[in-house]
Amino acid sequence: MPIPKRKQNEDNQKFVARCMGNETMKKEYPDQKQRVAICLGQTRTKTKSGLFDYVLDILGFSLSYNDCEECGDTEEVSLSSIVPPKNEDYVDFGEETEELELPAVAKYEYMDPVTFEKYYFERRGNYKKDGRYLRYEGESKAAEYQGRKVTLNKPFRTSNGPKKFAVYTKNESGNVVIVRFGDPNMKIKKNIPERRKSFRARHNCDNPGPKWKARYWSCRAW
Repeated sequence: MPIPKRKQNEDNQKFVARCMGNETMKKEYPDQKQRVAICLGQTRTKTKSGLFDYVLDILGFSLSYNDCEECGDTEEVSLSSIVPPKNEDYVDFGEETEELELPAVAKYEYMDPVTFEKYYFERRGNYKKDGRYLRYEGESKAAEYQGRKVTLNKPFRTSNGPKKFAVYTKNESGNVVIVRFGDPNMKIKKNIPERRKSFRARHNCDNPGPKWKARYWSCRAW
């Protein structure tokens, strides 16, 4: 079977992910770095005049590959993002956990004039949601997070989505963030060796990156 070709109008990064997971490519080029180079080489013609752009393409792919946006997302903890998990929702990924009380942080309160949903921001300003300006309601009367505790590095299932799992952890600055990961419409099939190998190869799980990125936890799940 020949090396996969990029389809017309197919996004370069999606093509490379598909190429990396191709069974023939994995058999013929087991070294990931070599396979990435070959797959990237299929995305464009490398001429001298385009060499610099080609290198930028490689760097751009690497950054996206490490972030793995399709794995999930990372968000700084806010009052609206705190998910109170039930004990039965927790799953054990073998990580060392820590219970932490979130520090109290004063917030400015805004309201959507149509849905009446409330939002909190650290600074005053003009904020929009769904194309309309939010209405300023003043400083929140109670400090945000006060008395709220979270368990770090202990994933839990999120029945209301948008991802299958979420986990609280600390980012590079030491701030608590919530990481959401996992497709809620797909089952993890790590018990099938071929599926597990394909997933881990596509997302470079031998080097999963930091805990505050969704790719780390997606790899841990597989």
